[in-house]
Amino acid sequence: MSIRNIIFDFGGVLVDWNPRHLYKKVFSDEAVMEDFLANICTDEWNLEQDRGRPLAEGTKLLQLQFPEHHDTIGLFYGQWEQMLKGAIQDNVDVLLALKEKYPVYGLTNWSAETFPVALERFSFFEVFDGIVVSGTEKMIKPDKQFFQVLLDRYKLQAEHSLFIDDNAKNIKAAEEMGFTTIHLKEDTRLQEEIKNLGL
Repeated sequence: MSIRNIIFDFGGVLVDWNPRHLYKKVFSDEAVMEDFLANICTDEWNLEQDRGRPLAEGTKLLQLQFPEHHDTIGLFYGQWEQMLKGAIQDNVDVLLALKEKYPVYGLTNWSAETFPVALERFSFFEVFDGIVVSGTEKMIKPDKQFFQVLLDRYKLQAEHSLFIDDNAKNIKAAEEMGFTTIHLKEDTRLQEEIKNLGL
């Protein structure tokens, strides 16, 4: 194995993004909040905005479908910044250490409308040699075509690339393409995983 570059996912890897950071302030009952996020403002719905659907359009579609939750749905993107709690500092430290030896790239499922907010807030984004955003490309992980956009744009080879993500489906797609991967779970220590790879 010869790793020449490192590719990071962002949400859940370098940035603590979670709708619960916002909605815990909105719902007094956690079970009701979880039901809302599981059945109304779902991950699947949010992914369509990550795929490029305008935020206003996605919001309106859901408000028409669930008019009784009109205002609560509106908060999802209306107060989206509150879902960005902060950097996951241990992993950012690993990123900065790796950057001293390797080119680093980002491949993220993120709305093109909200990503600039994160870019402005977190200075570590400045160290990346290239970032590919799903909302701009109109495709999302685990679509292998989306991975290929990154490889083609920056002239990278999967077999010489390490891909780090917290989503099992994305990891599986990357492995099938020949990437070395680290699947970040709750108990994963990224620094140890990097050491185990000899990087």
